[in-house]
Amino acid sequence: MSSDQFDIVVIGGGHAGAEAAWAAARLGAETALITLRADRIARMPCNPAIGGVGKGQIVREIDAMGGLMGLAADATGIQFRMLNRSKGPAVWGPRCQCDRHAYAAFVQRALAERPGVTVIEGEVTEILTAGTPRRVTGVSIVRAGRDGHAERQSLRCGAIVLAAGTFLRGVMHCGPKTWSGGCYGEPSADSLSGSLRRLGVRLGRLKTGTCRRVAADTIDTDRCRRQDGDECPAAFSFLNAPPAIEQTPCWITATTEDIHQLIRDNLHRAPLFNGQIAATGPRYCPSVELKIDRFPDKASHQVFIEPEGLA
Repeated sequence: MSSDQFDIVVIGGGHAGAEAAWAAARLGAETALITLRADRIARMPCNPAIGGVGKGQIVREIDAMGGLMGLAADATGIQFRMLNRSKGPAVWGPRCQCDRHAYAAFVQRALAERPGVTVIEGEVTEILTAGTPRRVTGVSIVRAGRDGHAERQSLRCGAIVLAAGTFLRGVMHCGPKTWSGGCYGEPSADSLSGSLRRLGVRLGRLKTGTCRRVAADTIDTDRCRRQDGDECPAAFSFLNAPPAIEQTPCWITATTEDIHQLIRDNLHRAPLFNGQIAATGPRYCPSVELKIDRFPDKASHQVFIEPEGLA
């Protein structure tokens, strides 16, 4: 097969894109994974946790189908806990805190060593189609040339997996500031949205958020409640034995009435309340200002302090 001909093109190198490329190659398909930066594949820009109630079961289903996420979590986890143990086993949720840098490195190495996967740095600008009804024939991409100038290239394929995530015409918000971006410090992928619209795809916008970062040496853990991992941790992957590691603790603190009042006094500055963000956000991951607004009778909310890695 030529260097510009593939069975499947995967657009995006996050969790979904990495799994799609891995699965396609395992099925024998010559697969191109196109991402803006190869060194950011499987990066964990939010809290580097895998699993949880509901989500942990999905990770194990991915593993049962030969996926990567469970293997990567087991190899790079620094704390493992089974949530919901007070209830029946059907709703237990495995969760682990990972070393975010080690997790990305594990997935990048696995994809690099997987026969049938070709990683290409570039931005997909157009989905190419032909015939009636239309069928996918390839993609147009823009890549950085050797002289630093942009080069255009067409890749042929029989199918596309679109996993662009937050990078697809993404907009960043930080207080009153807004700018185009996929995640902090990285550009968005703007051209592909127009191609999708021309193909008749209806576009919308969803909102996600990332947790605040604080330097570990500024936290007085003596005033926090320690949260250790399970004494006998369970692996995510059915292929692995229970992890035998020295687990890293997390910490729990809480908001106070003074903090609640400070937030209420400044809700007019919060993008979720002043109209700056109009998109729909996830129900399972509310920001602290939403919690305080929705539950005014609560005098305190828990705050979880979790490490991003061992380094």
